[in-house]
Order: sequence, then C-alpha cells, then structure tokens
Amino acid sequence: MASRMQICFVRNISLPAIPPSLDSFDLAILAILQRDNTTPQRLIGEAVNLSAPAVQRRIKRMEQTGVIAGNVAVIEPAAVGQPITIFVEVELESERAELIDAAKRQFSATPEIQQCYYVTGEADFILVITVADMGAYEALTRKLFFDSNNVRKFRTFVAMDRVKVGLTVPLPG
Repeated sequence: MASRMQICFVRNISLPAIPPSLDSFDLAILAILQRDNTTPQRLIGEAVNLSAPAVQRRIKRMEQTGVIAGNVAVIEPAAVGQPITIFVEVELESERAELIDAAKRQFSATPEIQQCYYVTGEADFILVITVADMGAYEALTRKLFFDSNNVRKFRTFVAMDRVKVGLTVPLPG
C-alpha cells in the first residue's frame, strides 16, 4: 500500500499542471500570442483550427480570468536611453509583514524597477532595474536603500550583456 501511494505521489509531481479551464486550443493560442500578441485573430484561428470569433472569445476569457496578465510592447531599453540593466539583492532589517508590504509598494511604484521578486534565502527581494547611467543608479540607491530604515544591505550586479530577455512561459504540449 505504501509503494502505491508513493507511485501516485511521484506521478502527480511529474505531470505538467494544466488548469482545468485551459484546453489544447487555449494552449496553442497562448503559444502564438507569446511569440507575437499582434497576430490577427483570423491567423490564430487558421493556425489552431478555430474561427476568429472563437479565438476572440477564448482570448477574452483568458484575459478576464488572469491567464493573460497584460498586453504590452517590449521595448529595447538602450533605444530609449536606458542602456544599463542592474540586478539588486535587497536584504531587509525587519521581516514584519507591514514592512515587507511597504517595501513591495515602494518597489512597485518605482518606474526604474522592471521586475521585483520577493524571494527566499539570504536576500528578501531581487530587483531588475534599468537606468540611463550609473549616476542615475546612485541616485536611485539613495532613495530606495540608503534613505530607508528597513534596508540592511543590498548587492548590485551590473549586466554586461543581455543574452536572453523575455517573459515567455513554457507551455505543456
């Protein structure tokens, strides 16, 4: 009996988790949209063997349920004067819930921060930041870290090259 439960447990972990509301058509649509979300619904329909109105309904449902979190233009930072990408580990002084929430709000409201992750381990947050130059980054560190009573320390990693950048999610199937 114990080995049966163990096999079931291992099997459940190894199978890709697909939310029950997503079927193979939805996954195929998502794969196309992740490559280019400006693809006309008629072309998506032809690729996945659905009508354009059916594709439109599915996309709208996935937007309403939060599967599709947004539709944005991905901009090359250097092309708009923000050529420096910096990764920052931030360690807080106190991990009280209200102080963590305050840090989340501050990081979310800072335009230079492209991404913010609340993480486990030595650091509490990992930030991805784009700036025009190191002077801009120094000013940002003063505002975010040195002027904060709750930042114990931070470590900076400056990207030398953007090898792979993206937010595509691997899809099952």
